[in-house]
Amino acid sequence: MKKQQWITVLAGLILVLVVYIAGVTSTPKSSTPAAGTPQSAGVQSVTTEILLQKAKQRLKPEQVARLAALESSVKRGDVKDQQLHVFHQLAKFWSDSARMFEPYAYYTSEAAKLENSEKSLTFAAHLFLDNLLTEGDPAMQHWLGDNAKVLLDKALVINPANDSSKIGLGICYMFGNISDNPMKGILEVRKVVQEHPDNLYGQLVLGLGGKKSGQYDKAIERFKIVVDKQPDNLEAIFNLAETFEMKGDKANAVIWYQKARDIIKVPDAKIALDKRIKDLKK
Repeated sequence: MKKQQWITVLAGLILVLVVYIAGVTSTPKSSTPAAGTPQSAGVQSVTTEILLQKAKQRLKPEQVARLAALESSVKRGDVKDQQLHVFHQLAKFWSDSARMFEPYAYYTSEAAKLENSEKSLTFAAHLFLDNLLTEGDPAMQHWLGDNAKVLLDKALVINPANDSSKIGLGICYMFGNISDNPMKGILEVRKVVQEHPDNLYGQLVLGLGGKKSGQYDKAIERFKIVVDKQPDNLEAIFNLAETFEMKGDKANAVIWYQKARDIIKVPDAKIALDKRIKDLKK
């Protein structure tokens, strides 16, 4: 996925956040609840096996039969090619029929590992990354970040110069609870941005990292760099508004929420933002 495409995807995700803040609805993309055994740093572990088991429990009887047939369809012969085909079929099943994200992302990633092309690896990695940036549960953050990291590590072996993959790896460390030192992720992204200041993907991620760590002024600076280059970038605009609000600067928060409202076309999202702006003006 190209940097510009990634920013566009995030701009779409922001609608979910806007509606959630206003209390209109909250439908997470990742729908399977995390569960498991204790992990270090107080984070509960969640495994792919647990997620698949829970997902299967939600299937209809006819879907269970279809899934069983797919899972047992690898036979003797060209096992790798057959596995690749089955993994694609399983990913399609979980995406189109069952409509569950975690199994879909898992089987897409397994197919990408077998194919081992930069395109397939980065595509699968960004499935996890896009959800990681909106996931609030630490256990799921770890699962998403760890899976993305494996894929990006492989992609960077193929193309060590891919800045998008380097930044994605930084996201894994910053938001995925896969390291005791999230600064490692920030440094990964900062290296890219220092060499390429116009890399708006990296600027946006550094802004998100500053926002998460409470460095609001630094986050605002990064988001403004993005908005200066892309005045209609909804992700950066919304994060500017939210960061100003978290900082306690209601006046500027209102200004940027209003800018977001002017761009958003979804009526429910506009209503949600109107409510947020009204509350801040009280």
